[in-house]
Amino acid sequence: MIVLNPAQKANICHGLTKHYMSLPYTHRDISWLSFNYRVLQEARDPAVPLLERLKFLAIYSSNLDEFFRIRVAGIRNLKKVGKKTRARLDFDPGELLKEIHRIVNRQQEEFSQIFQEEIVPEMRKQHIHIVRRLDLNEEQRQFVENYFHEKLLPFVMPVLLVKHRIRPFLANANLYLAVHLRPKKRPLSESEYALVKIPSDQLPRFVPLPSSANRFDLILLDDIVRHSVSWLFPGYDIKDTYSIKLTRDAELYIDDEYSGNLVQKIKTSLQKRQVGPPSRFVYDREMPEHLLSYLRDTFDIRKNDMLPEGRYHNNFDFFKFPDFGMSHLRNKPLPPLHHPLLHAAADPFAVISEKDQLLHVPYQSYESVVNFFEKAAEDPNVTHIKVIQYRVARHSRIMHALMHAVQEGKQVSAFVEIKARFDEAANLEWGEKLEKAGVRVHYSFPGVKVHSKLALVRRIENGEPKLYSYLATGNFHEETAKIYSDFSLFTSDPRLTTEVSQVFSFLENIKPPSQDFQHLLVGKFNLRPAIYQLIDHEIAAAKRKKKACMILKINSLEDKEMIAKLYEASQAGVEVKLIVRGICCLIPGIKGLSDNIEVISIVDRFLEHARVFIFYNGGDERIYLSSADWMERNLSFRIETTFPVYAPDLKKEIRNLIDLQLNDNVKARIIDRNDRNEYRRSQSDIPVRAQLETYFYFKRKSE
Repeated sequence: MIVLNPAQKANICHGLTKHYMSLPYTHRDISWLSFNYRVLQEARDPAVPLLERLKFLAIYSSNLDEFFRIRVAGIRNLKKVGKKTRARLDFDPGELLKEIHRIVNRQQEEFSQIFQEEIVPEMRKQHIHIVRRLDLNEEQRQFVENYFHEKLLPFVMPVLLVKHRIRPFLANANLYLAVHLRPKKRPLSESEYALVKIPSDQLPRFVPLPSSANRFDLILLDDIVRHSVSWLFPGYDIKDTYSIKLTRDAELYIDDEYSGNLVQKIKTSLQKRQVGPPSRFVYDREMPEHLLSYLRDTFDIRKNDMLPEGRYHNNFDFFKFPDFGMSHLRNKPLPPLHHPLLHAAADPFAVISEKDQLLHVPYQSYESVVNFFEKAAEDPNVTHIKVIQYRVARHSRIMHALMHAVQEGKQVSAFVEIKARFDEAANLEWGEKLEKAGVRVHYSFPGVKVHSKLALVRRIENGEPKLYSYLATGNFHEETAKIYSDFSLFTSDPRLTTEVSQVFSFLENIKPPSQDFQHLLVGKFNLRPAIYQLIDHEIAAAKRKKKACMILKINSLEDKEMIAKLYEASQAGVEVKLIVRGICCLIPGIKGLSDNIEVISIVDRFLEHARVFIFYNGGDERIYLSSADWMERNLSFRIETTFPVYAPDLKKEIRNLIDLQLNDNVKARIIDRNDRNEYRRSQSDIPVRAQLETYFYFKRKSE
């Protein structure tokens, strides 16, 4: 057990919410690295199918790339601020960067070990061989040379590096070979250096080679370039080659608190994103110091921004690794199940009017959501459709349904959040398409990001208008709905539909609602105080020696005041169970502070994205679904929607599914101060893998 020091005990005595700054707390970026390590653990797990292990290597690498482009770039900028600003921080940016690099270096070494010593041998057992250039047979060598001349040559762009000359521009996340060479006519002269682009943005990274029967050989594009690099520098002897990659700051740095055209600001900033300052320079850890030093000076890279990796970079390309038709090396398919009432319903409004309906993707098909919008577009009784667009698919049937609804004479409006990171350009494009089709489009406004996932449909029934609402924990995105685990609620309950209408009214008019929210918990209005009230209710029960319990399933727990509140609840005797996929800054298991708090994290084949808040409430459980994580930005600076589930059967269903997660003893990890990410194993002989059990739960219901 961890024991508090006297200063921390004193802070607790004076009230947690007033002194939360000095409470035990894991920095969010360190916690995020721990989450990404859980992804890497899946690549190590021999129970995971082989090609799925490669996919987890890709996810880990993709996550890390974005982390450096956003979070690390931001921390680097904090090192430049004035002393007064830095004094207000509760961490030292320089020390944090050192800790991040230390953790990442350790993880990268483990990444290489997992790939080279565990996955590659397993691939060989399946007759899949990644062939190095020195191991090519004559037929393969000829193939590689032909491939280089016929397909690669136009893209490789060799450049000699000369000091005190204009240095070439390293494009974000592009792969390059740094070449060490010497002139053939002057073999004893000083070393010279060059760059060659590896055009993985133009050609496949993994190239199949001629192979014998029952064998699958392939070579990385990087090694085709290595094999052929001497043709690019005919007057030189090639001493060696090493791969490098530069990651650039991707933050837009839009000061949207002030007046101005926010859409235009974002368009302008997007043009600058690919040329932002360096945030990470990745190099082959076998690279000699003389070449590394030359590159550092040439490209003006800070030593602290240089991180060693293995022979290959951009390992997110493992997403595209060929499977050679070996389906047994993938997860067994779990085809999405039909919602028993909504899937392809001829009249989804009649179904929803009868009782609230709950959908849980990806276990149940997202077709029910698409069908809802397509039927609304065609229904002559529907007069209005409103929707919030945060992230949508590139080819979205929902967006096309909205445009079709305009053609059918309906009034359609869409709030388009153009500050959705890395989807800014796509959302701007969709906004323009919707406007051209006649949809009334409202864009982001300064100072607020809109993260709610809502839709509202107005329909005339028996001569009177009736509202139908769609409230969800996930985006209107047909593609991510295949891999993200989310809840969606369809309802005509006036308690909810009226308040959903108030949210849209605020977004369209930028004026606070005339009435307070009584049922919805909405960010910027009542979300934070309402959650405090729910927690206080459990604290009061615990102090009366009554049963008190909270179960909170979220993606991230970072907000310090909310963590202080959970510590307070634990001290009062409230049983707190947390299921946190990603960042968890709270530290459980501290004697006298958080010993009533248990935290697990589940990383499996689907990405856990739903937010579920359950409060015991004296036995009459209150259950909420939400778009909001417990981060300061979500609770204080975004329009989020947390909505109650009132139907008893739906509450029971959600509770059953959460119980499966709480009992997971296959993919659940224990979150503790020691940051070991240990799998939670049960002495029971019965393994419980929550995601598979959830699928079969719905399968049984559909039979």
